Amino acid sequence: MASPIRVLLIENQPITRIGIRSVLADGENIALVGEADNPAEGFEKFRELRPDVTILGLRFPNACTIDDLHKYFEEDASARIVILADHAGDAEISRALKKGAAGYVCKDVEPDTLVKAVRVVKSGGRFLQDGVEQIINENLGSESLTPSEENILTMIVRGMSNKEISTELDVSENTVKTHIKNLYDKIGVSDRASAATTAIKRGLIRIDI
Repeated sequence: MASPIRVLLIENQPITRIGIRSVLADGENIALVGEADNPAEGFEKFRELRPDVTILGLRFPNACTIDDLHKYFEEDASARIVILADHAGDAEISRALKKGAAGYVCKDVEPDTLVKAVRVVKSGGRFLQDGVEQIINENLGSESLTPSEENILTMIVRGMSNKEISTELDVSENTVKTHIKNLYDKIGVSDRASAATTAIKRGLIRIDI
């Protein structure tokens, strides 16, 4: 029999770790060799254990692990990483794949699908949960937001008014209005509520938790 696929799990929600632990235990020829509940400990275990596949939670308090994916590939160019997300935000999927992730699944993934993701990624393939590829394709061609637009969109999600945004950024309200009109056009909305909902759903901005 071939050696088992060695998996490292990095995720901060205990109930999620318990569920994944159970799923992988039922998967034939798969061994969960380590767990961590925070990115720093997770990376140290990655360096120590050199797993075949790493299941990496997307969000931790005050951190988004996509920003740190490069560390894994600098440590091990052959690293195979599956991002575990709360939902399928298309902007986050694109960033994860561009930065080298080999898979992207959500926490509501079916057990068999998670096991399949591990096997596909271990074999060198790319795995996207059903529906995720469609989300990416539907949003191909969407214009990227500028850093200023992302910043203002974050402030909108936080409930700040145009006046508060202009004060925060030390720019005129007319400048803020221009940025807001441009970002509305880019993400296909016409009001603040829709902008906030779309920003969160598509992962266009990050709100620390």
